[in-house]
Amino acid sequence: MPAAGRRTAVHKKALAAGALAVALITGLAGCSGSDGAATKGVPGGSDATKGVPGGSGTKKGPAAAPQNAVRLIGDGSTAFTGAQPHQPVWQRLKPGETPPQFVVFSWDGAGEDSQKLFSHFRSVGRKYDAAMTYFLSGVYLLPEAKKELYDPPQHSPGRSDIGFNDVDGIRATVRELRAAWQEGNEIGTHFNGHFCGKEGGVGNWSVEEWKSEINQAKSFVKNWKSNAGLRAEQPLPFDYEKELVGARTPCLEGRKNFVQAAAQMGFRYDTSGVNDQIWPKKDLGLWDLSMQLVPVPGRAFQTLAMDYNFLVNQSPGTTQGDPSQHRYWGDQMRDGLVQAFERSYRGNRAPLIIGNHFESWNGGTYMRAIEETIATVCVQKDVKCVSFRQLADWLDAQDPDVIARMRTLKVGEAPQDGWQTFLAAARPPAPAGDPATGVKQAERR
Repeated sequence: MPAAGRRTAVHKKALAAGALAVALITGLAGCSGSDGAATKGVPGGSDATKGVPGGSGTKKGPAAAPQNAVRLIGDGSTAFTGAQPHQPVWQRLKPGETPPQFVVFSWDGAGEDSQKLFSHFRSVGRKYDAAMTYFLSGVYLLPEAKKELYDPPQHSPGRSDIGFNDVDGIRATVRELRAAWQEGNEIGTHFNGHFCGKEGGVGNWSVEEWKSEINQAKSFVKNWKSNAGLRAEQPLPFDYEKELVGARTPCLEGRKNFVQAAAQMGFRYDTSGVNDQIWPKKDLGLWDLSMQLVPVPGRAFQTLAMDYNFLVNQSPGTTQGDPSQHRYWGDQMRDGLVQAFERSYRGNRAPLIIGNHFESWNGGTYMRAIEETIATVCVQKDVKCVSFRQLADWLDAQDPDVIARMRTLKVGEAPQDGWQTFLAAARPPAPAGDPATGVKQAERR
């Protein structure tokens, strides 16, 4: 089956099953069973990376390494090219200083297909000085002809619920990954086969099986030239062993064992949980940068800050809902995200975490909503639209007592006597505990 047709079939199956689990408290959490496998005939994205402002911070990091500093790794699919350009240089908050408002826009299963949404949102990021995180699905760099190289846990070799790619799609995706990194964005992982549910889904995987999945995701990135026969193409300009420090699991399942595996493999954060808009903490040494519950304007419940979750509450069971509702649905998502931003920005300043897919569901409704949200929030004073890795860098640069004190603030709660007084104290009171405890496991798909 062609890649585009395979994606449609997977989406229908995932949406039909997921719609049965929709809960009015949170909506449906997580993501669909397909994340944008590339299709044939894609000419690829732009590789223009010079003079791009990228990132968001107080200062910019070093420029790209000169050409003579490039060191190929393995078969030349990746390379060491020096420190990543356009990275902010963070400083520890001064006593009484108001923290920035961080916003993270991220993309599950990032790949460039005929929709060209990867290249489009790279340009959006440049326009609004927004660095983002692109969670690459490893099988998007593995051609269909070589699918047997993938040996997924609890499945037969060559099995993937999101299919594989073709050579043109791999070439286009690599171009976007290369340029995205050079512009200051982060390349994470959404793993490989995107298996959800009870039968062999990632929620049933052991720690060792997660390690196998992670190592295979790395392998497909480190060997895409050999696997796709594209030896003349330019390498990805990073060492993926060092670049890969965080992930989001398929359908937000399997987090417990994944975090154990990730902690042992040197990851720095995970964004596979469900939480409210509060300041993060560490779990087994990883920053817990979980997905968050946000308002759904006009409805008496919240849902996750993700395009898929708004979709299943608006047009359950289909990605092609009533066209007369498309504008309303897009406005509803945009306004919900902006409301979530405002309650943090004017309240506890907790980072806002937003997840998406490169999909044109409901006529591109959610892509418009995300772009308008970026244009609204990333231009405001003291706002930093950053990647997960950049957020983790800022958190690691802070006094742990200050982070702990900010964790005592509830959703939308501003310090009663202002930030100067609130953060002047050296020692914080004990955290009040984590919200969002009412989210049931069935609601996280």
